[in-house]
Amino acid sequence: MNGSKAPLDEVRFLTVAEVATIMRVSKMTVYRMVHSGALPAIRVGRSYRVPERAVHDYLREAFVEAG
Repeated sequence: MNGSKAPLDEVRFLTVAEVATIMRVSKMTVYRMVHSGALPAIRVGRSYRVPERAVHDYLREAFVEAG
């Protein structure tokens, strides 16, 4: 594997609602994070999917900065 990139068949994508639940924020907050580039996402039709690893990475970085 190259770096922290998982093969595509191992990537698990989450809906905006699932990300909001995991992060304990509103769906609008997740949309803002996606549009600002803070969270990477792919567009599927009219909705977005966020790689689960990106959510964990974001939370880990935010936690370190706060501590």
